[in-house]
Amino acid sequence: MYKLLLMLLLFQFGQICGFSDMKKDILISEQEIAKEVEAVAADLNQHYQNREVVIIGILKGSICFLSDLIRHLEFPFQIEFVTASSYGLRGTKPGELKLSGFDALDLKGKEVLLVDDIYDTGRTLSSVFHALEKKDPKCLSSIVLLRKEVDQLGDIIPDWVCFDIEDHFVLGYGLDYKELFRGLKAIYTVEE
Repeated sequence: MYKLLLMLLLFQFGQICGFSDMKKDILISEQEIAKEVEAVAADLNQHYQNREVVIIGILKGSICFLSDLIRHLEFPFQIEFVTASSYGLRGTKPGELKLSGFDALDLKGKEVLLVDDIYDTGRTLSSVFHALEKKDPKCLSSIVLLRKEVDQLGDIIPDWVCFDIEDHFVLGYGLDYKELFRGLKAIYTVEE
């Protein structure tokens, strides 16, 4: 009874928000994501063995990836967040990149790992990376969940990439469509 009611509510929510009207296909399953996150964490554990790291997540998209990733890390770390936003409620059309949350960061002489959800044009990662460089870290590296096969505008290339994907608009597992659907467990391709 409760399952039926929940399914009905989710269906109605999807109708209201337009999710059911979009063409969507699973690109990367929940199981594939979990397996790759564990594998990249093992690589990070070897790289950062016995070193203390400041992990900086780029909000809001990195939240799922970051929370799953840190559960597999075996080196000491602190977590900080910065915000970078360019899509907002525009859906699939990026706008002006807005950065915030850098003023309070103390990174001087520290090892820093920057975590983002997707490397699309590279503009976000490059902008955040250069803003963090001004904080004088000892070492600054980056990891992204997804990297699109598109022309890159940024000058920073991620050090670790979980998945390379074709040029699709994607959502789920932290990635949104008009600030919705970040909580989907898989990654979907969508067309409006």
